[in-house]
Amino acid sequence: MTDTHEPTASADDGTAAQGEHRSGFVAIVGRPNVGKSTLTNALVGEKVAITSSKPQTTRRAIRGIVTLPQAQIGLVDTPGVHRPRTLLGERLNDLVRETLTEVDVVGFCLPADQKIGPGDRYIAQDLAEMTQGTSGRRKGPRIVAIVTKCDLVSRDRVGEHLLEVSRLLDFDDIVPISAVTGRQVDVLTDVIAKNLPVGPQLYPDDQITEETDEGIVAELIREAALEGVRDELPHSLAVVVEEMAETDPDGDPFAEVAPGEGRLVVRASIFVERDSQKGIIIGKGGSHLKEVGSRARQEIQRHLGRRCHLDLRVKVAKDWQRDPKQMGRLGF
Repeated sequence: MTDTHEPTASADDGTAAQGEHRSGFVAIVGRPNVGKSTLTNALVGEKVAITSSKPQTTRRAIRGIVTLPQAQIGLVDTPGVHRPRTLLGERLNDLVRETLTEVDVVGFCLPADQKIGPGDRYIAQDLAEMTQGTSGRRKGPRIVAIVTKCDLVSRDRVGEHLLEVSRLLDFDDIVPISAVTGRQVDVLTDVIAKNLPVGPQLYPDDQITEETDEGIVAELIREAALEGVRDELPHSLAVVVEEMAETDPDGDPFAEVAPGEGRLVVRASIFVERDSQKGIIIGKGGSHLKEVGSRARQEIQRHLGRRCHLDLRVKVAKDWQRDPKQMGRLGF
């Protein structure tokens, strides 16, 4: 079996006339922990989405931007589709469905190291209904199957999985990749680009995300807080950046400091749902919170390209995942 499949269904032949530029948006979808955020970062070439082995790591549709000579791709890394148990879970699933109505291509991630399961079939059914037109004609976005994590299995197993995937849905393309090793990431980029409509460049050449610095900093803190916590805690964690301020390096509170010339102070709150969870995040004598701060600060400094002081507080917002008002205050 070859590494890529030719389109099995298409609105046109996917080719552009000489000199024509393509642009549009692609949603990366799949159940939790299939490699969506890792793939998004690999396609962009920079870290724009946090990654973790914990479920529900991604909670927002984060846009990464890939600029090529003849195309520009807006990547939307969506939360993992799952059977919701809370109001937050329902809203995350709604966010995915809303996103799918606004994109030109859907990249459906199906990991090679796992059999196709009920969660995959649930998403496939949603996609089939969304693209089912009248008189047998397709409508809506084109759909590309992305077989992820191919570095974890043998070549024979990849081939078997490709056959299983091809029976799941009428895909426009099927591409096996490894975001960790970079295998066929360039091929996937080209496949996505050719499935986009003809259109102008939408973003400047050097822009790689629509996320604000505050949004990325909040996600980096949450990523650091997810490390080493119990399975039930990731669902309960939320982070709000309260302030990012330039302060006088000599400590004068009344001095005016130009952007980039002072000492950057980031103040953020980590929210959990119960007092017992607060104790876990803080740790004995504050040891775990110090580790979280150290990990987060390194990533924040790498992102911002400058040193900063990080001030973290842990707060309890009781059962916030089930409270619409508290979810609104936390940005959901």
